[in-house]
Parts: sequence; C-alpha cells; structure tokens
Amino acid sequence: MEQNAAIPFEMQAQRSSELDRLNIFIGKWINEGYTVETAQAPSTKITTSDVYEWMPGKFFVLHTAYGRIGNMDVGGVEILGYDPTNREFFSRFFDSSGNLNKASLTAAGESWTWKGKTTGCTAVFTEGGKVQTAHHVRLDENGKWVPSMEVVLVKVE
Repeated sequence: MEQNAAIPFEMQAQRSSELDRLNIFIGKWINEGYTVETAQAPSTKITTSDVYEWMPGKFFVLHTAYGRIGNMDVGGVEILGYDPTNREFFSRFFDSSGNLNKASLTAAGESWTWKGKTTGCTAVFTEGGKVQTAHHVRLDENGKWVPSMEVVLVKVE
C-alpha cells in the first residue's frame, strides 16, 4: 500500500492576514428584498438563506445560498478568497442557472464591493456586522450600470 508523501513545508501556501477581513461574512443570514422593476419585468420579492463559512485551512470562504425570487427557486455557491500576489480579494459565484460570475472584491471601511463584467454589488455592514444592506447592479443593454436588486441580510447565527 503506497503512502501519500507530505507536502514539503516550503511548498505550503502561507496564509495572508488579509484573509481575516473576510470574518465579517462568517455566519448564517436571512436575506429579504426585491428585484428592481424594469420595462420588461415587475419588481419581485426575494427571500433566501445564506451561509458563509471558512473552508478547511481558512484560505477561502464558502458561501451557499438557497431561496426564491418570486416563484422561482434559486441558489448558488460562491467562493471568496485573497490573491496575495495581486493583493486583491476575489469572488467566484456559480448559480443555479449554470452561470459563473467572476468578480473582484474590495473593502472600504464597512463596505464591500463586488465588480464583475456585467454585475456588481455593494454591501454595507451595520449594527456591529449583524446587518448587510446590499445594492446590486447590472450592465444594461446600453452599457450603463443600473440597479437590479435591493436586499438586506440579517445575521441569525
């Protein structure tokens, strides 16, 4: 029976202290809000549950989300992390429709901003990190950023 060789110490990644900034997300959240009305679609209620937890090693945060937008079941998995080479946070979100959204993630005070090619979000943390107010945007057909969703996440655990 062959044994797995241990990874030499010099090859192991060193955990950046910047990753500790992601602790603000860790927990279980209830998310309520609405989509922003457009010419093509009325405003629709959003209700989801979101869980953010450290993956083993505490290099990445795993975020799972399940819920409803109107009558549609939705969900997804997001990975948050930090690239020490470029000194920037990132997000990769895989949704229940088969889409992958790659975004940069920046922090400024109590706000975190995701910016992808066609979608983005700014979440402001208040009440000691127990409430996130998230303003989502999307790129419209004219190349202009417009509001798409307004949601509030309340930490329940």
